[in-house]
Amino acid sequence: MKKQELIHLHGLLAEVTKQYTEIEGEHLSLDSYETLGVRPTSIHKSKTDHKAAVFALAQCITSEMDVPAKEAVAPSAD
Repeated sequence: MKKQELIHLHGLLAEVTKQYTEIEGEHLSLDSYETLGVRPTSIHKSKTDHKAAVFALAQCITSEMDVPAKEAVAPSAD
């Protein structure tokens, strides 16, 4: 993947994070991502830095979504 593509993916994941927190009303724990200090607008950072940021941000998002639902959803048929 090219650096420009990684930066674009990084930006998309940042937008997913923003939308998720607005819709769910919950704050995501982004400590591992924020310690990297790489943002989608950090175009001067290396491809490797953006790749690490993409993986860290994806991990933060998916680990939050992996939490079991608070209420069980009853199965139903149409």
